[in-house]
Formats: sequence, C-alpha cells, structure tokens
Amino acid sequence: MDSAVAPPIRAGRREIVALTVLMLPTILVALDRSVLYLALPHIGADLGASSLQQLWITDIHDFMIAGLLVTMGTLGDRIGRKRLLFLGLVGFAAASLFAAYATSAGMLIVARALVGIAGSTIMPSTMALISAMFRDRRQHTTAIAVWMGCFTAGTAIGPLIGGALIEHLWWGAAFLIGVPVTLLTVLLGARLLPERRSSGAGRVDLVSVAMSLLAVLSLVYGLKQLSRTGVDATVLTTVAVGIVAGVLFVLRQRRLASPLLDVRLFRSRALSSALVLTLCVGVVSGTILFVYLYLQTVAGLSPMATALWLLPSTLTSVVVIQIAPLVVRRIRPAFAIAAGLVVQAGGYLLLTQVDNSGQLGLLVTGTVVTGIGLAPLAALGASLTLQSAPAEKAGSAASLTETSGELGIALGIATIGVFGTAAYQNSIQLDPALPESVAAAARDSAAGAFSVAGGLPAEQSQQLFADVFDAITTSLHTTALASALVALAAAVVAVTMLRHVPPSSRPYHGDGVELTPPAPGRPADVPASVERDPVG
Repeated sequence: MDSAVAPPIRAGRREIVALTVLMLPTILVALDRSVLYLALPHIGADLGASSLQQLWITDIHDFMIAGLLVTMGTLGDRIGRKRLLFLGLVGFAAASLFAAYATSAGMLIVARALVGIAGSTIMPSTMALISAMFRDRRQHTTAIAVWMGCFTAGTAIGPLIGGALIEHLWWGAAFLIGVPVTLLTVLLGARLLPERRSSGAGRVDLVSVAMSLLAVLSLVYGLKQLSRTGVDATVLTTVAVGIVAGVLFVLRQRRLASPLLDVRLFRSRALSSALVLTLCVGVVSGTILFVYLYLQTVAGLSPMATALWLLPSTLTSVVVIQIAPLVVRRIRPAFAIAAGLVVQAGGYLLLTQVDNSGQLGLLVTGTVVTGIGLAPLAALGASLTLQSAPAEKAGSAASLTETSGELGIALGIATIGVFGTAAYQNSIQLDPALPESVAAAARDSAAGAFSVAGGLPAEQSQQLFADVFDAITTSLHTTALASALVALAAAVVAVTMLRHVPPSSRPYHGDGVELTPPAPGRPADVPASVERDPVG
C-alpha cells in the first residue's frame, strides 16, 4: 500500500523526544549563518583578508548549500535520511574545527566551502525525518512549526552568542559552536531517530548532479553580482547559463528511469504554490538590509545594538509560528497564509512612514508586524510541500523547499538591493560646493559618503551626513513599498492556489502527483532495517 494514502499513525513520546534532537542541528545551521557576519571584520584584520577574499568567505558557504540541496535531498531518500544527516554532522564538525583554526584567508575559504557542503545535508534530512516520524497531518504541521521556530530563533540569537564569544575569546570561537552540538546530536540521535529510505531508488546520476549544481550556482552567483555591480555582461552570462542548465536538467530528469529529481512532483498544485510562496518570502527578506543600514547610520546604532533592537521581531515571529498550526485546525491554510501576508504588507507600509530622525519605535513596530505576518507561511509552507509529496520523496520535497528559499534570498538581495540603491542615488541632494570627487563617492553609495566625510570641514561634513541620511531613508521607503507589493501578490497566490487544501483536522493526501507505484506488496518508504536500498 502506498504510504501517501496510508491511515495516519499518531506519533508518541519517542517521536516527540526525537524531535527535540532534530532541533539541535536546525538551530546550529541558523547560528552558523548569522555569526559569520560579526566575525568577518575580525577575520579581515587577523588573516589580512582582502575585500574579495572576505566576499568569498561569506559567499562560498551559501553557494555550496544552494547548489547541493537538490542532490542531498534525493541522496537521503536513497541511502537513508538518518545516515546522510549523521555524515553531514560529522563533516560539519570537522569543517568547523578547520575554519576556527584557519591561518590564512585561503584556508578559511576552503573550510567554509566544506561547511557549506556538510550543511546542505542537514536541513533536507531533518525535514524528511520529521515527515517519517509524524505521519498524522495535525502533528506533522505542529512539528514543522517547531522546526521552523528553532531555525528562526537560531538566526536571532546567533549574533548575540557570536558577539559574546568573539569579544571574550577570538573570532574562531564563533565557529566552534557547531562541534559540541553535532556530537550531541549524533549521540542522542543514534538511538532515537528512525532510518527511512526509498525502496525503489536506482543509481545517482552524476551528470544530473553536475547540471543541478551548475544551474543553481550560476543563478545564485549572477543574482549576487547583480546586487553589487548592477546589470553587466557577467551577470547576464551567469544567469543565462543558470537558466539553460536548469532547462537541460529538467529535460534530462524527464528521460531518466531513476531521476535525481522527479519533476512530476511539480504537478502538485499545493507543492508548486508553496514553493512559489517560499520564494516570495526570500525576495522580501532583502528589505532587512536597508533596515540594518538605517539602524546603523541614521539611528547610529552599533551592530550589537542593531541585533538587539531587531530581536522583538524575531521572537514575536517564533511565538506566532507556534500558534499557526492551531489556527489551521479550523480554517484552511490558504486563508491563514494570505491573512499573514496582508499583515506583513502592512508592516512594510509602516516602514515607509519612518523619517530621517532615527525613529526606533516606529521602525521596530514595523518589523514586529512583518514578523507576525510572515509567521503563518513560515510555519505552514514547508509542511504543505512535504504533505503534498509521496513519503518516498520526502527528502526531495524538503530540498526543493530549501532551494526555493535560497534562490528567493539571492533574488531578494539582488532585486530589492537594486531598487534601494537606485532610490538612494536618485534621491540624494548634495551641496553644490562639495568637491567633485567627494560628491561622486557620496552619490555612489552611503559607504562611499562616509569614507570621504572625515576629510571635509565640520559644517560640510554635517550637511553631507544629513543629505545621506535623507537618501538612506528614501531607499528604506522604496524597498519596503516594493516588499509590501510582493507580499500582497503572494497573498493572492495563496488564496487562489491553496484554497483546496483543507484544515489540518481533516485528511489530505496531496494533489496531482502520480508517481510509479512501488513493487506489489512492498511499501514505498520503508525502515532501513527492513530492506536495503541499492545505491550507486
């Protein structure tokens, strides 16, 4: 009998305890991504890293994760999700040690690449294991909400923990957080976590792996370059390569008997819509860059103070994420998600009312409202994706969710960044008496303005700061308005495309996904102890 239509089995105490184990690596991934930004200035000073090397230290980790998510999600379905998680955790700990004690920028770039490769196994594996343990729809929705809440909380506390470690020890200590967490997860998970794998998987197609890697890396790299340099030949070429590689990848998957990614999953309207909404969440996240810029320039806050002022938004989001599964027991997820997105749009509109005097109260209120509005989709999006896919494809579905989020973030930083930069450059009004070299630097960016302001007379410097603060505020207004429009468009998508999904108190077996059934008398997704899976 296909596990997608099997009667739901409610999870017990063992599964709930196992979920707490999976919370550890989830928090770890979020921590690792957020502590690096605080450590980067210290790394640059200690290792003598150039600006280009610092760029690669931050980017290579994201590139590796984004490029390998599809491969790792499918690999977990084939060799076992628990096994892949443990391999990734051990690799994560080893690479983190390597990063902490790197003696050159080149060594650290290699170490961060290895951390990214290992990290690409963690999120798809944890999501797929949750699906294996929580087959009852209501419990599954709650478990995914807990998982997402942990990720959000980890993102919030990362700068605080990392800042404390860097201040009292050294920058490498920020990377050592992962070592005890990974070891503890392996020790506890060895007894508590189940092993599941697909029973009918064939060999891994290495050509498909290369094509998916090329497609995602090219798109992410091109979008990152767009946010830094604008439209140029490099951006156009890399994005075009990514699109072509993606099309060829899909065509190849349709021909293979055992594809790396079963593209028939996209026939599910709920799954495809949830991925689009996840992409939209990533896009609007680009506005946070201009919130950070406003807080650290117009409001004059330090990086640590900025993190503290934004903490209410994250903590509120964590709380509402836990409430969302209770709401969808009675109303359809489409309406809960759409209502949240409308609230999120309202929060962004509040940000358009912030003036150039450093209005912390209004700005924090706006970010709290956006966090509340984001929470229903954060809690329910991944759950909808996983529930819309057959059990044997849980790893693939999880990897699609993560890949969609990664691409959305890259797209958001690029597009929202371009909007914000254009708004800054078009709105800044400078004193005509400024030297041309100073005016050119100030028009280019806020960072350029701050770099030349110190060489001006006090009165001119003060006026330059005022002009730059006006332009930064305008860029915040522009990006917030763009994000509000994206959130409203996403709300329309949610209501239109997900309204057929019932509340979680009612059965739901997915829609539109017709995959080849397993062999007669054999379940599609089986415990590893029952049947070994052939792996190439």
